[in-house]
Amino acid sequence: MLGEYLIQGRGAAEIAASVERAVGAGELEPGQPLPPMRDLADRLGVNPNTVAAAYRTLRERGVIETAGRRGSRVRPKPATTAREQIRVEVPAGVRDVSDGNPDPALLPRLADAFAAAAAHGDREPVLYGHDPVEPELARLARAALDAEGVPDGPVAVASGSLDVIERVLAAHLKPGDRVAVEDPGWGSVLDLVPALGLRSVPVGVDDEGPLPGEVRGALESGARALIVTDRAQNPTGAALTSTRARALRSVLRDHPGTLLIEDDHGHGIVDVPLRPLAGVTRHWAFVRSVAKAWGPDLRLAVFTGDAVTVDRVRGRQRLGPAG
Repeated sequence: MLGEYLIQGRGAAEIAASVERAVGAGELEPGQPLPPMRDLADRLGVNPNTVAAAYRTLRERGVIETAGRRGSRVRPKPATTAREQIRVEVPAGVRDVSDGNPDPALLPRLADAFAAAAAHGDREPVLYGHDPVEPELARLARAALDAEGVPDGPVAVASGSLDVIERVLAAHLKPGDRVAVEDPGWGSVLDLVPALGLRSVPVGVDDEGPLPGEVRGALESGARALIVTDRAQNPTGAALTSTRARALRSVLRDHPGTLLIEDDHGHGIVDVPLRPLAGVTRHWAFVRSVAKAWGPDLRLAVFTGDAVTVDRVRGRQRLGPAG
């Protein structure tokens, strides 16, 4: 089952570390099954509860997943696995769209913009304590959000959409909380949720977006957050229609404590009108990245939200990347 690798350890932390180290090194591969808890406990000479605690820790870290009687296995994209271990092998003559990269030929040339930004930085260096968001960027972003009906809120920046989603989830939820996610949905979000120790609740999607009945069912079953792609949904291409948006707002009004996260990654590249849901619940975030329209390597997303959510994210940023 495990090939040449032997899981080691006497305590739960040691056993979990042994598995995590092997996954990170590629000795345990994505999808590889792990021993039943009792079998591993017998081999290691420990109590089955010790192995159960180790497996629980690994699930919370997004390293393994458990499928009832089918047992536990390494996640298809575990948080500790190097990207080269999980790449898709693309046959000759086939275009790979699985990585979500834009066609470089369609991206704008940025040399002049970078040169202008560097010259501005030479004239007016950004120092500790300065506003973390360039005022002109905030003004332009807020104007664009206003034009498309996104509720008023402070503007902040982060390193891409996924960075925003992670920070917003961490700002409000705790391990074990449930998050309603689109099914099928963006693979990175589906991997991020368990990596944060959260539990995914799948919600079906059609051409008009998430199905209201399934969203209601997820929230009534205890999901504390909902992640929605407003348009150009990955992988279906779905976009919220005005009718679907009204139906979803109605569901959310019945669950005002839901943390709503909207990902508008299609901004700037799609001509489908935006139908935002934000503003119905107490806590929400709306994020736009520049990855598709300007280039993935810019690592920039602009987001807004309710004052509490944005303040919590900014507070954590001040202790890390903005410190």
